Amino acid sequence: MKAVHIKDLEGPSTVSVAEADAPSRAGDQVLIDVHAAGVSFPDLLQTRGLYQVKPELPFVPGAEVAGVVAAAPDGAAVKAGDRVAALPFLGGFAEQVACAADAVFPIPDELGFDQAAAIPFNYLTAHFALCRRGRMAAGETVLVHGAAGGVGTAVIQVAKAFGAGKVLGVVSTPEKGETAVAAGADEYVLAEGFKDAVKASTGGRGVDVIADVVGGDRFTDSLRCLAADGRMLVIGFTGGSIPEVKVNRLLLNNLDVVGVGWGAYALPRPGYLPGQWAELLPKLASGKIVPPLGGSYPLAEVRQALEAIENRKAMGKLILSVRP
Repeated sequence: MKAVHIKDLEGPSTVSVAEADAPSRAGDQVLIDVHAAGVSFPDLLQTRGLYQVKPELPFVPGAEVAGVVAAAPDGAAVKAGDRVAALPFLGGFAEQVACAADAVFPIPDELGFDQAAAIPFNYLTAHFALCRRGRMAAGETVLVHGAAGGVGTAVIQVAKAFGAGKVLGVVSTPEKGETAVAAGADEYVLAEGFKDAVKASTGGRGVDVIADVVGGDRFTDSLRCLAADGRMLVIGFTGGSIPEVKVNRLLLNNLDVVGVGWGAYALPRPGYLPGQWAELLPKLASGKIVPPLGGSYPLAEVRQALEAIENRKAMGKLILSVRP
């Protein structure tokens, strides 16, 4: 079968597609014929050895896929022939992948494979961030940094689907702002001077929840955007630098800075991932969640997909189309 290989840690330019042995399925795993795979920021980090998961070289990346079940163990929630999305965490950029049965999920007929492959990593992260760590309540106002990217658009859609009132997106350009609004944001503000724009949009009150995938030098102004009892959700650092918190700011307005380590929380807890999916599934079937796609690349163009993320050109989720 064809598969993407990371054979060194020199970045996207040395990633290649080669022939590989088909995966063998352990007794408790599901074997999936991959039709589409999601491309995420962690995949880019892995090309340079900068992600916390560091497999032995060479390896096949790819955390999330959608396809058709080829084989499944007795008693699994899915069976051969079922259309599914899955989280193998590694090995997904290939024509076949084996995945733990607990991380394979049925998809509704309304969802195509490209869209289904865009769901697991970002939308389960967004659901965990907002509904568990952020304690988002119906009617609350949510601010989303990096609102045009894959995680950002997922946070926007999950927030709206689970009852947020107003959702504001922070973006670097008006074009990206249009992507955020198309994903469901009520408004967008530009990153330059966003604090004052957010205050104006909320009548000076501020927002209840901030989802931050960017970090960097906007962190302090983000804290200033929070209303009393507000929560800042630390999801990632695509901006490169890791900010520091001056805790006196937390004291004054009873603010929370909350870490969002979805994988670290979910993986040791059997049944947690299927429980999340069960909450998302009605929203997917009803069309309340429809992941915006930023582009589909054939497997042979995996370098271009990774470089689009590296160069901040991606708007919405990027997909590798594995099977026509």
